[in-house]
Amino acid sequence: MKLRGLMIAIVVLAGLTGALYWSNRQKPTETASADAPPKILTLKEDDISKIGLKKKGADELVLARDGSGKWQITAPKPLSVEQSTVSPMLSSLSTLTSERLVEEKASDFGQYGLSDPSLTATITEKSGKTHELLLGDQTPAGNAVYAKLGNDPRVFIVASYNKSSIDKSANDLRDKRLLTVDADKISKVELITKKEDIEFGRNKDAWQIVKPKPLRADGGQVEQLVRTLTDARMDLSGTDQDPKKIAMAFAAATPVGTAKVTAESGTQELQVRKNKDNYYAKSSVVEGLYKVSSSVGKGLDKGLEDFRNKKLFDFGFSDPNKIEIQDEAKSYFLTKAGDEWWNGSGKKLDASGAQSVVDKLRDLSATKFVESGFNPPTIELTVTSNDGKRVEKVQIAKNDAGYVARREGDSSLYELDTQTVKDLEKAAEDMKVAVAQPSK
Repeated sequence: MKLRGLMIAIVVLAGLTGALYWSNRQKPTETASADAPPKILTLKEDDISKIGLKKKGADELVLARDGSGKWQITAPKPLSVEQSTVSPMLSSLSTLTSERLVEEKASDFGQYGLSDPSLTATITEKSGKTHELLLGDQTPAGNAVYAKLGNDPRVFIVASYNKSSIDKSANDLRDKRLLTVDADKISKVELITKKEDIEFGRNKDAWQIVKPKPLRADGGQVEQLVRTLTDARMDLSGTDQDPKKIAMAFAAATPVGTAKVTAESGTQELQVRKNKDNYYAKSSVVEGLYKVSSSVGKGLDKGLEDFRNKKLFDFGFSDPNKIEIQDEAKSYFLTKAGDEWWNGSGKKLDASGAQSVVDKLRDLSATKFVESGFNPPTIELTVTSNDGKRVEKVQIAKNDAGYVARREGDSSLYELDTQTVKDLEKAAEDMKVAVAQPSK
């Protein structure tokens, strides 16, 4: 009998323990649900068609989507918008969650700065439905602000970063590009300075100097110029943005250069001037005069020599298919098959020695361009690359000052560093036939 009673007690105790465990297990979920911060706005970003931002004592800033879905500033005056700047605002407005509810039915909104809010955001959906968000004073801790919706009596606290992402000016949102053309679509660039007028033309992905005369261009330098122009932005960070003062500074400034870029859409022009340590720009596609970064001014303050291709060969980082070197009485012949180099006798060359010759040819570059000094050549180089589609021939002559080179079909004379020529000759002499590996 005692044993039966003991068993019953054990069963009851196990049941109570299970019930207590289950009860405790459920409480955190219920508490978390009850204490979850209330959501203030839950909208779809794509459904938002217009945003109005009204700051205390200022005109309302209005953004609206155009027919293509892109955002534009429509008030207080029409301006293009840099689309990426609107994304944080849309994210905050569409899914705005409070940190906590302060009052369910507030009677005095003034104590929260919501009777005369510092910022009012009016959100309009495609359907025409509007939502008014009021942002008031900071909380005593300073890391949050009070907020409410239109006629809703509830007062919330939202994190300060939400207000920061919404509280934007026209200068924060506007498209600050001074040239709006796509860099990849530019086919011609003109750079006009007080020194000279340079024109570049693009054929597919290759740039060529067209003016003052046809010359090989350093593609990397021309691309850098294009990036400088297409990345040129208005510098609106300073406190002094008075258009009259900027106009006076521009008028008194010294011209640095004028660049014209041409694409299928037309030609756009950027004029840059320098006044003391500041640079100013005027664009043909954006109204007004603006300060720009020094990198824009320095990017245009260049001459013809800065853009000329000083490399003697164009095979770049890809290895050639065939190399012929005639150094007075010495001849060298290399062909590449797969990853291996072979000499004119059909013997495999030591890979490091052959690669050294390739590297030295790749490094041949002018220290400067000269007008004379090309004597009868002592070295002749022929490099075949791009699967036989490109054949480049170079002659190198020795004179009292060192070495001067000339490319076939190119009237330019390239003055070379003496040591680079000596290094090439030594690399060619040092090539050896690969040592046969012993059979296993």
